[in-house]
Amino acid sequence: MALEKTWRWFGKNDSVPLSYLKQMGIEGVVTALHHLHAGDVWTIEEIMTVKSEIEGNGMRWSVVESLPVAEGIKIHSSDYPRLIDNYKQSLHNLGTCGIDTVCYNFMPVLDWARTDLHFKNQNGGESMLFDYPTFAAFDIYILKRKGASESYDDETLRKAETVITSMNDAQKEELAHNIIIVTQAFINGTVDKDASDYKQQFLNYLETYKDIGKEELRGNLSAFLNDVIPVAEEAGINLCIHADDPPFPLLGLPRIAGTTDDFLWIINRYDSTANGVTFCTGSLSGRDDNDLVAMAKALSSRIHFVHLRNTVSLQYRSFYESEHLNGNVDMYSVIKVLLEEQAERIRNGRKDVRMPFRPDHGIRIMDDYNRTANPGYPLYGRLKGLAEIDGMQHAIERMINNRLKKIHVHL
Repeated sequence: MALEKTWRWFGKNDSVPLSYLKQMGIEGVVTALHHLHAGDVWTIEEIMTVKSEIEGNGMRWSVVESLPVAEGIKIHSSDYPRLIDNYKQSLHNLGTCGIDTVCYNFMPVLDWARTDLHFKNQNGGESMLFDYPTFAAFDIYILKRKGASESYDDETLRKAETVITSMNDAQKEELAHNIIIVTQAFINGTVDKDASDYKQQFLNYLETYKDIGKEELRGNLSAFLNDVIPVAEEAGINLCIHADDPPFPLLGLPRIAGTTDDFLWIINRYDSTANGVTFCTGSLSGRDDNDLVAMAKALSSRIHFVHLRNTVSLQYRSFYESEHLNGNVDMYSVIKVLLEEQAERIRNGRKDVRMPFRPDHGIRIMDDYNRTANPGYPLYGRLKGLAEIDGMQHAIERMINNRLKKIHVHL
């Protein structure tokens, strides 16, 4: 059957039109109501407008990425009742419209982090880099978060000091703007992208977590799951939490979705198929101690959405995004685990057998340099990754099917 080929599309402002996706062999579109803010209700009318446009181009709206979780839900603020009611209503409306998979994350304030959005690889392509000492330099010397130096080991502190002394004022401003605004603005960023005091706004958001550690954030996630999973079950929706990116603490904020133990805690907290995982190999490979193949096996029955991407580790907690098949991730073995899980679901009569995947991010290559795109989302670089992964999965699937035929003949 093979994993469903999907593509992240950012709506009418995306430089890649839906007609291109159909030509590329895309089966399902991954998108959201990007013009709405976190905490807003997604109405049936708004959902159907996007869904009809996708279906009019011969594809399905395969996955919502994301139905954003408002900060007030993550910190369980006094506004929680209104925000959770809005979230539940949005889930109900999505189910009414026939959409069955919803990705979300529970990362505090910062959705994802990179320190260089134009990292050149050895072939001349361009990807993104996360350099831990550079991020520490941003945190300590540019953002000037109170107590920031206490979050880093001595070696990182020394490297951060070296980094900051090599930067001029323009470079410092670019680093801060990239981390707080550029990487966040197209995915429901918390900070007003047009604000002149965006750094102070960011610090204010961080301050709301001053009394929230890992256990407190887990408690807030547990409350969220208790409220929304019954609604998701009734609506026929599988919710799937995305991994933290990178999957270790930043800015003094807790991380609760970065290891096998984290995800097992999450799925066992509310034992329902509707409580699942977005398996993002790129995010999870940011930790050298994460065995992606073992993680895929441990979580396979609850994986509802897949992001396939690769990274190469540099120094401690530093990495760059690499070509899809080359890097820390044993992509062959991960895909094999996923296809075996898909076959198992088919045998067991489960309905959620599509197991949509998308080529996550991509190297900026060729004519991508003449196109406008959000960071990490070039056309040709992602298309190259899609072709590589699709070719690999079809080869693996054929191998699995041939093996099963031999077993059947033997029996």
